[in-house]
Amino acid sequence: MSRGAVRIAPSILACDFARLGEELSAVEAAGADWIHVDVMDGHFVPNLTLGPPIVEAVRRATNLPLDVHLMIEAPERSIPDYVKAGADTVGVHAETCPHLHRTVGQIRETGARACVVLNPSTPAQALEGVLGELDQVLLMTVNPGFGGQRFIESVLPKLETIRGWIDERDLNVALEVDGGIAAGTVGRASRAGADVFVAGTAVFGAEDYAAGIAALRREAEEAV
Repeated sequence: MSRGAVRIAPSILACDFARLGEELSAVEAAGADWIHVDVMDGHFVPNLTLGPPIVEAVRRATNLPLDVHLMIEAPERSIPDYVKAGADTVGVHAETCPHLHRTVGQIRETGARACVVLNPSTPAQALEGVLGELDQVLLMTVNPGFGGQRFIESVLPKLETIRGWIDERDLNVALEVDGGIAAGTVGRASRAGADVFVAGTAVFGAEDYAAGIAALRREAEEAV
């Protein structure tokens, strides 16, 4: 299975929530491929963000695929609610899922794409056993919980390892990175094997969203 095309997924964590609908329309018009939605519970990560009603509002405001990242404890209790609200992909942390294979199966049974997420310090082997059941892997390149953090370089070898497994096993699995993705880091992540790039500040902090997305895409494509 060949490596997927570069996809840019702006994270609404960095948008102006008072203008959420306008912000979504703006990044869709600017060339975004997906919309990334960060869900935090104040327990697994030290911040609290949004729930299914906001995901439902985002779904009404855009036609782009919704990539919903559950940074929450016991995600199996909430997966059906987020899929019903409009999630196309549901990402769960291996660190919160003692029965990871079962949780991945639960996501797929809802009809959503299944993604497993690893924190920076979690080894690649934590998801190797379920890799063949996944549609997507997300590697955090910052410690989750806050936007605007600095990219953690030590995740790159793990990214290379998982890219190698995907290619060796001829799997159709997207490989996503999230955290500190901007000019300079997006190319390094792409070279290491990523093909989906979550960007918050680098998109919503740009004066021109289209130019910001285009610059990220160009650097990622040129690095391959």
